[in-house]
Amino acid sequence: MQCIVAVDKNWAIGYQNKLLVSIPADMRFFRDETTGKVVIMGRKTLETFPGGQPLKNRTNIVITRDPEFKVKDAIVVHSVEEALEITKKYRTDDIYVIGGDSVYRQFLPYCNIAHITKIDYSYHADTYFPKLDQMEEWVLAEESDEHTYYDLAYTFCRYERKK
Repeated sequence: MQCIVAVDKNWAIGYQNKLLVSIPADMRFFRDETTGKVVIMGRKTLETFPGGQPLKNRTNIVITRDPEFKVKDAIVVHSVEEALEITKKYRTDDIYVIGGDSVYRQFLPYCNIAHITKIDYSYHADTYFPKLDQMEEWVLAEESDEHTYYDLAYTFCRYERKK
């Protein structure tokens, strides 16, 4: 299982249920990585998408505590265990955790690869991703050259869980 996220200098990922910034190359990377795959997200993350609708050309799994919640073109589950049971029929490399913060934290123990777009800026934020650089079980395996979008510098990083 993999996770994919963009973080700022402090590993912040959002503010008031919105992304901190939208970088076209990062959005393209996300789309290229996840199209045709399985994405796992929380209900609040789903609600940030256009029209609150699941992502096209992917198998969407939405986790919510609301037993009445339903959404067209998505599999709705109510626990990590239920999501893991459903994902057993897919290749583990084809499963991506895409947020938000509580979903990342709950699924990180099951992930072996983390795709992190690191943005060289500190935003005002209220949600964060675990700081993989401070976790012994994770190692930075690859880092791209620095890219820029207007005045923002960012790199694409791939972390791997130590075997």
